[in-house]
Amino acid sequence: MIVHVVDGTYELFRQFFARPSHVNSNGLDVGAARAVVRSMVSLLEEGATHIGVATDHVVESFRNDLYAGYKTGEDMDPVIKAQFEPLEDGLRAIGVATFPMVEYEADDAMASIAAVASNDERVNKVLLCTPDKDLAQCVDGDRVVQFDRRNNKILNDAAVVKKYGVEPASIPDYLALMGDSADGFPGLSGWGAKTSSTLLARYKTIEQIPTAAGKWDITVRGSSRLAETLKADIEDALLFKKLATLAADAPTVNSVDELAWDGPSEDLASLAAMFDAPDLVTRIEKLTKSRT
Repeated sequence: MIVHVVDGTYELFRQFFARPSHVNSNGLDVGAARAVVRSMVSLLEEGATHIGVATDHVVESFRNDLYAGYKTGEDMDPVIKAQFEPLEDGLRAIGVATFPMVEYEADDAMASIAAVASNDERVNKVLLCTPDKDLAQCVDGDRVVQFDRRNNKILNDAAVVKKYGVEPASIPDYLALMGDSADGFPGLSGWGAKTSSTLLARYKTIEQIPTAAGKWDITVRGSSRLAETLKADIEDALLFKKLATLAADAPTVNSVDELAWDGPSEDLASLAAMFDAPDLVTRIEKLTKSRT
């Protein structure tokens, strides 16, 4: 069994910027949401049997309570924001398990689903369908991998190390030290990607990096200054690590069986009409017949 765990938020943004808008008869732009729903139908047509799609129903999460500078939805294009609910309704209509996150983020939901799936002996592979670097922390050998559907690229353990210079388990530490502008935390002054990966490749976690450069057993340019910064800002570093660590216990599924596709809901026809997409009905009908 292969389980597909899809980043619905990423897909919505990608389609929004890649395709022309489409305003339906109710005056609602549904172009991006419709494209994502069609993409999930394509995934089913390609043979996918177990799919879970996670979305950020609201942008804010528990992390905003931990750090005032964490990302919010204030700058989000309202046309994109208005398409989250139609997207979620459309996904449910075609019968795909959908997880709109409120307290948590879509990334947390993906980590949670991946954890459940990877513990099921029936599962051969978990495909985390997103290029988002945050999800690299969930990669586990060749069993749980990232899958960039747009570029048809797989990131397993070795590929994560090659791309970021650290093992998957060190990704939260890596993001904490170098910062993550997309999520709104700055990292530590002077700690760029190369410095962070070099130290973490050796010490694995922030907590294990000596706060005195004289105790480092590898050579790093500007080590004295970097060590002083780490010592002075260690509390910030650990907070940023907490922000970057995905919550694999987010409420999603108890079993991969909840991700199995078994046909559309009774709302398919009305949602297809809302999307101006009669093809959704015919394609799903054909899929249903082929799997019975």
